[in-house]
Amino acid sequence: MYIPDIYKNEDQEEIRSFIHENGFAILVNQTNTKLWATHIPLVLDKNPSGKAILVGHVSIENPQGESLKNETEVLAIFSGPHSYISSSWYDHENVPTWNYMAVHVYGKVKILNLNESILSLKKLVDKYEANSEKPVRVENLSEKTMLQAKGIIAFEIEITSIEAVKKISQNRDEKNHQNIITELEKTQDYNACQMAKVMAKNKK
Repeated sequence: MYIPDIYKNEDQEEIRSFIHENGFAILVNQTNTKLWATHIPLVLDKNPSGKAILVGHVSIENPQGESLKNETEVLAIFSGPHSYISSSWYDHENVPTWNYMAVHVYGKVKILNLNESILSLKKLVDKYEANSEKPVRVENLSEKTMLQAKGIIAFEIEITSIEAVKKISQNRDEKNHQNIITELEKTQDYNACQMAKVMAKNKK
């Protein structure tokens, strides 16, 4: 991913939090000689050796699953807040742009067996059921329901490298930076307001 130095995010704790908070990713690899992408949730974890991994699964009917063999190289893309930035918000002439945050995770696949697949499903469900009034627990599901676990290809991705971009108008002075925040908030657009919050949190 092309990232100008000013927009590179190398704060590892912030990157981990970003992946956790924006866990619905795009998994990309080469499948049947074509680039293939699947939108799936991925959970950041560590393997028994302490190495960072992503845990996820695809449907057994998804053609991408056929290409996910051990050591297959993949790219997982995580996207965060983003918004159009009008140059009319500056106190000087310039061109419009786009603010955004994203993390690209590269790694190698390890296919999981059925028992490991069920454990990976538990991690996923536990994460997203954490705030439910009546949380679903994989271990409490019936044997009949759990037969569906045979319909997935579960995997770990051992992370080999991470690239993170955080383009939030760092190149603007304090006055214009605040102007952008104010104008984003006025739009009442969800993504714009989320970007305004990120910018305010990282205010100069």
